[in-house]
Amino acid sequence: MRNLIILAILIGLLHACNISSNLSSKKNTITFANNEVVAHRGAWKTKGLPQNSIASLKNAIDLNCTGSEFDVRMTADDVLIVTHDGDYHELIIEESTYAELAKFQLPNGEKLPTLKDYLIAGMTENDSTGLVCEIKPSQEEGRNIKIANKVMALVEDLNAENYISYYISFSYEILKKIREINPLAKTLYLDGSKKPEALKFDGITGLDYHFSEFKNHPDWIKKSKDYGLILNAWTANETEDIDWLLANGFDLITTDNPELVFERIKESPTSQDWKLVWSDEFNYSGKPDSTKWGYSYGFLSNREEQYYTDNLNNARVENGLLTIETRKEKIVNAQYKSDEFKNKSWLKYIAAIDTAKYTSARLTTAGLASWKYARIEVKAKLPRGVGLWPAIWMLGENRKEVGWPKCGEIDIMEHVGFNPDSIFGTIHTEAYNHMKKTEKGKSIYIEKPYDNYHVFALEWTPEKMDFILDGVVYNHIKNEHKTVAEWPFDQKFYLILNVAVGGMLGGQKGIADDIFPNQMMIDYVRVYQK
Repeated sequence: MRNLIILAILIGLLHACNISSNLSSKKNTITFANNEVVAHRGAWKTKGLPQNSIASLKNAIDLNCTGSEFDVRMTADDVLIVTHDGDYHELIIEESTYAELAKFQLPNGEKLPTLKDYLIAGMTENDSTGLVCEIKPSQEEGRNIKIANKVMALVEDLNAENYISYYISFSYEILKKIREINPLAKTLYLDGSKKPEALKFDGITGLDYHFSEFKNHPDWIKKSKDYGLILNAWTANETEDIDWLLANGFDLITTDNPELVFERIKESPTSQDWKLVWSDEFNYSGKPDSTKWGYSYGFLSNREEQYYTDNLNNARVENGLLTIETRKEKIVNAQYKSDEFKNKSWLKYIAAIDTAKYTSARLTTAGLASWKYARIEVKAKLPRGVGLWPAIWMLGENRKEVGWPKCGEIDIMEHVGFNPDSIFGTIHTEAYNHMKKTEKGKSIYIEKPYDNYHVFALEWTPEKMDFILDGVVYNHIKNEHKTVAEWPFDQKFYLILNVAVGGMLGGQKGIADDIFPNQMMIDYVRVYQK
């Protein structure tokens, strides 16, 4: 019996030596997966695994996430463990020994993992998922430096350096200590309180802030990229937030839903080499950003009955949305009896109206931003009512020189209130326009345009235009390679957002006067280019 025990001990020692040898030989054998997905405390949610468990780590590896984040704390007897909260089963971690804490298993039967166990698991059968090590700060003086030293010593002892993609912490002290120990270590700050230039100055690798911090400080995104800092955001679990981070080119997205992020990556324009070049997310209040939007004024065309203004009642930003509101109200027509209009047959109606009955807003990027070939996306909820004519559209930058329709017109989305279940996507050119009844347009059914937000998009290249509703192409127009009369679209176009009242199209079934005030609500506008 004694010999059997000795043999078992020898086998155990030999196995331990083999593990150590294997770990040493694994150095420099990992290449992090080429995606943005960092599983927050492992990939635990879909399978109902415990957070910060080895099982959730292994699931993140199986999903091929580029990173799996985990939290490190230190017990009263200086054992490094992987867990998030400062207490575990009502025991304060910093006041309890590992033996006391380890009496309680994780819900899946795992023992409370030590950092050593966790690192070894992360280095085993893993060639793609980096370990994102979050070191939790302590309130006890001197303990932050101590835990940083111990973590780095253990990583070195296990030859795990190449498996740690980033060290992250809410403690700046911890990150600076890690940089002191290993200048090559990549560090990300979590607190959200420091500007990109401060991190760059202190040698911190990047920002790992809650996504709301970036929405509140959108200039930090560009500054971080200019400084060569890594951009990570936590904890993005909703489609809207994930899509925004992907659109803005974040390097990493920390999430409880890695499977969802993988799905959104496939759907994102960035996966097709489109790069965000201009956007307005409307994360401010007041008038639309004057560096991005200008106004049109008065009556304009098409026998429309609204008078365009720049009043806050007609165009305003609040609660993360742009509102374009049509109102039934009288306003004096400054163009009444104007010689500019009364001698032009198609505009003479403007000079004949002394007082307008309706107001609205028409926003334009003319003179501020225009693009040649692009993917334009606008997420919006449309206004309800017979007589309304909301539109998202574009005009050629040379309109003043050559006039309409030679300049070209791209109607990304038009809707008329008397046809409540359809939208239209159309082009107008010298050869193809509604005056000749040759315009190229198609309609598509839209479900609940007044209750739900939909994404209206255009993909425009030198060869074609695709009009898209919620990811579905419903109108495909090819460049016929004839003349500019057919294809005036090899030049820059600017964007227009407006809601008209009445007019040659919107007013065909009259105007229901009981629908006012009414709003088109716009969540975002994004412009991508290849």
